Amino acid sequence: MAAPAPDPARFGTLAAFEAAAREFMAPAVLDYVAGGSWDEVTLAENSAAFRRYRFRPAVLSGVTTADLSTTILGRDAAVPLAVAPMAQQGWCHPDAELPAARAAAAAGWTFALSTLSTCSMEAVAAETALAGPGARWFQLYIQRDLALTRSLVERAAAAGYEAVVVTVDVPVLGYRGTDLRGVGLGERRGNFPPQGHDRTPPARGRTPLTWELIDEVRTWSGLPLVIKGLLTGEDAGRAVDHGAAGILVSNHGGRQLDRTPAAIDALGEVVGAVDGHAEVYLDGGVRRGLDVVLALALGARAVFVGRPILYALSVAGEAGVARALEIVRVETERAMVLLGAGSVRDLTPDRVQPSRG
Repeated sequence: MAAPAPDPARFGTLAAFEAAAREFMAPAVLDYVAGGSWDEVTLAENSAAFRRYRFRPAVLSGVTTADLSTTILGRDAAVPLAVAPMAQQGWCHPDAELPAARAAAAAGWTFALSTLSTCSMEAVAAETALAGPGARWFQLYIQRDLALTRSLVERAAAAGYEAVVVTVDVPVLGYRGTDLRGVGLGERRGNFPPQGHDRTPPARGRTPLTWELIDEVRTWSGLPLVIKGLLTGEDAGRAVDHGAAGILVSNHGGRQLDRTPAAIDALGEVVGAVDGHAEVYLDGGVRRGLDVVLALALGARAVFVGRPILYALSVAGEAGVARALEIVRVETERAMVLLGAGSVRDLTPDRVQPSRG
């Protein structure tokens, strides 16, 4: 018998949800969610790298509250925060993506739905349309069948999603030994027919990912395109040249090519290369509001949170996710006040420095 869901109010940190999730997640699911590729160097670095920066607070600033509101792709947003796209949330909760999507909408967070979601994009849109002001984005894996791929984008536009996030760092899957122990979990892919769809992302026979293909995807809808999975200034510049409205600095949570830079360490290079011609976001290793403030100060317009959402979902469903989102918001707001930043506009690179220790 599964352990009863605890009161989410008892959790004060995202780490507490992660610890509790070990009681609620099946071992194979925990392996899949928590694991990284190869030696998991990048997986560890994603979180550790945040601790190598230090804040430079401005005292006697008169700041007593912090305004987290911003704009994301021209849309008003209550917070500069988003739930990262994550596949197969049905492995973590019977209602799959719906609880996290509802909680995000209610809290004003942007919610990015994975191509490989358990629920269909239409079901998620219907459930969240009246839940709150948070935006919905659709994350796209390019399929072998480009007609099918185009249909996904067109469906997302028709269902009210506000951006397409094209993941470009998975030409093949990274080598993940923990996934090998998760064989037999079973899958339900709500955005595809029950049978006959591509296995995504397949290791062979896949449509090559090229900049020309990005140009084609841009023609499939009027939605802005966000390119997810860039870590270098060179690629960021190319993304701008090919019409990207946003760039999500990400190493896929340490699940693809190991020994790549931590996302926070790559952020400054990307921001500099983009030079204001596209919005820049960060994904990877975020576990504290302190991490959010640091990323915003280094130039991120918004910060995505991934694995902790799945841990909270598995422990206490929608209420757990809502509590996790609230923890991040409160931590972010309090850190900003202590830093002397009354709004996200006050978070500038001079507020942080590399640690000398």
